[in-house]
Amino acid sequence: MMKVRRLIEDPAFELVTGRDLDREIKDFYSGDLLSWVMSHAKENNAWCTVLTHVNIVAVSALLNLSCIIICEDAEIELATIEKAKKENVNVVKTSLNTVEVIQKMISYG
Repeated sequence: MMKVRRLIEDPAFELVTGRDLDREIKDFYSGDLLSWVMSHAKENNAWCTVLTHVNIVAVSALLNLSCIIICEDAEIELATIEKAKKENVNVVKTSLNTVEVIQKMISYG
């Protein structure tokens, strides 16, 4: 297991918002259909997605996810950032795609 803090120590990742950097990441989930993510992601997953609209914050908070990782340099809407700050949801961005994110995390051991 790793913590969000470890993730953002890697220069490939940038913290957009969040204060709970000691949240454990127990596993990763990838998905870009909100209803699918809601029914399949698990608590303390790091969610890899290219979705950036405000509803991703609600899904993350509902499922108690460790963080949302916005992949492929997708532009994050300002409303999403503001909502994530309000809800204390960790949002991280990267230029990597989902497969590259997960490969990188596996390499950390």
